[in-house]
Amino acid sequence: MAYAQPFPLAQQQQKVQLPQFGPDLAVRLICPDCRDPNPKLSEEFSSGDLVCQSCGLVLGDRIVDTRSEWRTFANDEGDDPSRVGAAADPLMEGIEQLDTMISFRDGGSGLSRELQRAATRAHGSRAERNILTAFRDISAMCEQFSLPKTISDIAKQVYKRSDEEKLLRGKPMEAIVAACIFIACRQAHVPRSFREICKLTRVSKKTLGQCYKALEQAFNLTPGASANSHHNANTTTGAEDLLSRYCNHLDLPPNVQPICRDIIRKARELGIADGRSPVSIAGGAIYFTAHLLGKPRPARDISTVAGVSEGTIRLVYRFYYTDREKLVDQKWIEEGKADLDRLPIESVR
Repeated sequence: MAYAQPFPLAQQQQKVQLPQFGPDLAVRLICPDCRDPNPKLSEEFSSGDLVCQSCGLVLGDRIVDTRSEWRTFANDEGDDPSRVGAAADPLMEGIEQLDTMISFRDGGSGLSRELQRAATRAHGSRAERNILTAFRDISAMCEQFSLPKTISDIAKQVYKRSDEEKLLRGKPMEAIVAACIFIACRQAHVPRSFREICKLTRVSKKTLGQCYKALEQAFNLTPGASANSHHNANTTTGAEDLLSRYCNHLDLPPNVQPICRDIIRKARELGIADGRSPVSIAGGAIYFTAHLLGKPRPARDISTVAGVSEGTIRLVYRFYYTDREKLVDQKWIEEGKADLDRLPIESVR
């Protein structure tokens, strides 16, 4: 009689070969002093040292900290701004671009004020401080006027060149800054009137005009040209350049601007309203065109946007109304865009 072998499962387990462990080939940094197989090493970035916490032996020095120096809010697709600091400004070449500000909140002891004065004297020469102050004023005024950064950069270039060539010696800095902003607006095709620049910078129109004429004659500046280029032509800001901004503020449809521009050009060819300022012509032309196309706007609203009186707008409108048949194209009437019967009969008050 045959008997089954006892515990067959145990015999099968005995036949299983256990895995053979070889030497650990992983490269590990071990302290040569304490010889601990599991060393406790710490990096002290303040001193740039790699120290063993068990025995205190310094294993390395001058370690470069590769961690971010500033908290980053960039996503995975963007760059990690682990290194802080703005890019070098080419307009401030040769000028120290790192600034230190000392607070005056010291409880009235006056120590911080003395430190601020000492830091100001040690910062650089008087000319460098004037340039930095002018650049800050230009940036603040352009931001207040909602002007793009391109205009701010052009104004800074004009100011730096005028300062290097000593063109406006004796003129107040506010007037020079205002003239530079006015020139930058013309070059960037974002025209602003003298009245708007004077209101922004609080500089008199006479002083602004003197500074502007001096810079214009020295640089031969024209709209669309850089401060370092030379052109003989001199083009002033026309009423057509102001239409886009005025119509946007008045919430007029896009078809008003081209028709209004054609009316202004035809009126100039016919000599209508000659001698009036571009702001007055733009305001009166918008008042005329808006009524002509059935999109009337009150003279009070146009006066607020253009910065001229209602009487001036109505005076230009009367000039246009007198020669309305010459200014209005017959094609506009045939297409149903314009209607001369929509024009109101108004007198200058």
